[in-house]
Amino acid sequence: MNTLRLQIVSATAVCALVAGCTVGPNYKRPTAPAPPAFKETEPPAIPNGSWKQAQPSDQALRGKWWEIYNDSQLNGLEEKVAISNQTLKAATEQYFSARAAVQVARAAYYPTLSAGPSISRSRLSLNRPTTVPGAVSQYNDFSVVGQASWEPDFWGLVRRTVEASRANAQATAADLANVELSVRSELALDYFELRGLDLQKQLLDNTVISFQSYLDLTKTRLQGGVATDSDVALAETQLESTRAQDIDVGVARAQFEHAIAVLIGQPASTFSLAQAPLNMPLPQFPAGVPSELLERRPDIAGMERRADAANAQIGIAISAYYPNITLSGSGGFESKNPGTWIQGPSALWSLGASASEYLFDAGRRHNLTEEARDNYEVTVANYRQNVLTAFQEVEDNLAALRILDQESATQAAAVAAAERSLTISTRRYKQGLDDYLVVLTAQTALLTNQRTQADITTRQFAANVQLIKALGGGWDTTQLPKM
Repeated sequence: MNTLRLQIVSATAVCALVAGCTVGPNYKRPTAPAPPAFKETEPPAIPNGSWKQAQPSDQALRGKWWEIYNDSQLNGLEEKVAISNQTLKAATEQYFSARAAVQVARAAYYPTLSAGPSISRSRLSLNRPTTVPGAVSQYNDFSVVGQASWEPDFWGLVRRTVEASRANAQATAADLANVELSVRSELALDYFELRGLDLQKQLLDNTVISFQSYLDLTKTRLQGGVATDSDVALAETQLESTRAQDIDVGVARAQFEHAIAVLIGQPASTFSLAQAPLNMPLPQFPAGVPSELLERRPDIAGMERRADAANAQIGIAISAYYPNITLSGSGGFESKNPGTWIQGPSALWSLGASASEYLFDAGRRHNLTEEARDNYEVTVANYRQNVLTAFQEVEDNLAALRILDQESATQAAAVAAAERSLTISTRRYKQGLDDYLVVLTAQTALLTNQRTQADITTRQFAANVQLIKALGGGWDTTQLPKM
């Protein structure tokens, strides 16, 4: 028994000494080029321009970033996303699955244990070659035996597997955050597009009323002999054409309304939004510095975590070069009579160890290791490309906001000029100095410029939402699970 104990202690000491050996390269976060500042950092030098790069003291992005728009209806819709959006639910379950895989990998740190009773009655052939005259040919066998098997993590195979599983689970958590950001930003985009159409609808409704009054005026002038049938026909054409545009806005509006219904997990036929024109102020928020994107974008964080998992796979492949060592043991009780089943003389046990090593595998381990190294380089390249794309998206939307602000200021001047032109043309028409074609031309110019101005407003809100998405929506890597 003392010899057995010495063997067990020796084996444990060897395990403790060797357990610190983890083969394969340790992970280092890949480098990625990051400029010191975004190109779009200076406010535009234009008259009447309101756009500026938000300062750190301005309203910053938080978890519920959509609340910076101060729109209660949008806030209510965004709250429904976490409850009912099926895409987000699928991503959540995928994360739960990856999290469970980490526990599966960690289970390999521990031995496997099994136990079970066995009861049997057997009869041996009396004509068997090894029969002994007078030997018992029928007997009972009562046994209860437990087995234990353990493969110590001498070379770090389990540690690398846990490392890869943990990194993959964190990447899946980042994917979940990215899906949520995408769904919520898509909802905000659809919402503002719909509100922009409501703005166009309001504009067209008012224009139809205005054009109806012009038609009435022209008919009155016809009755007074100071207008012609041609003037009335032109006024009717303008009115009906504008009514058609007014009706046509409803097609796109219905589609955006249906899209919002799907995003909040509701059948399109049971969902509707009342008309509300887009007339809220555009919020400002700081973009920060480019290097912060590496911590704030969930898609970048996901790629970086996958690089960690791919690096761990190299260690897993290298561990195959080392022998597999397994420790095993069993013990229990066995007896032919139930009365003596669980007694000292009925005890049995065995201990053992085995080791195996590939002597020849035709280069399989070498090529698996090279495959793992190449896969790691793939993830690093994808990570760096993702970083570059993120910088581009931020710059794109910062530029869009700056340029759209200039365009909005210029377009406002165009609308004001068109309004003055219509006022002058109407007065001259009433005085009999111009025919109705001049009025119609001024009406068309004003409506076109007003619709363009409404479209610019919608595009500004779209660029604003896309910038929030490009900046990560207030998320950062501290929200990744530690595991």
